[in-house]
Amino acid sequence: MKKSNDPRHLKRIQKMQDLFTWNFQKEERPKKDIEDIILNLKEIDELIQASATNRPIKEINKVDLSILRLSVFELIIKKDTPLKVVIDEAIELGKEYGSDSSSSFINGVLGKVVNLRKINI
Repeated sequence: MKKSNDPRHLKRIQKMQDLFTWNFQKEERPKKDIEDIILNLKEIDELIQASATNRPIKEINKVDLSILRLSVFELIIKKDTPLKVVIDEAIELGKEYGSDSSSSFINGVLGKVVNLRKINI
């Protein structure tokens, strides 16, 4: 069972917060821990947009977008964490930091990402 003080969970929280901050300070160089995500942002955002067809990326809540960017990066580029762990973590972050509907929105988008990319469960 995952604990809230798990170092991997805490690292994800920090990355999500750094991505959120970067949304508002794009002219500054991103922190080291999110550089790889920012470098792949075009591909990540295209996949998010293709999976969240009912909401343009500019209209996605910035917290949800940060969680999605981190999760999609882990699913399609980094690929060193099991799919179920990435999705579970994203849903938990959505519950903790997002709105009431964040966790279900994030789950739906990541489910479509998995289907679009044909990632094995």
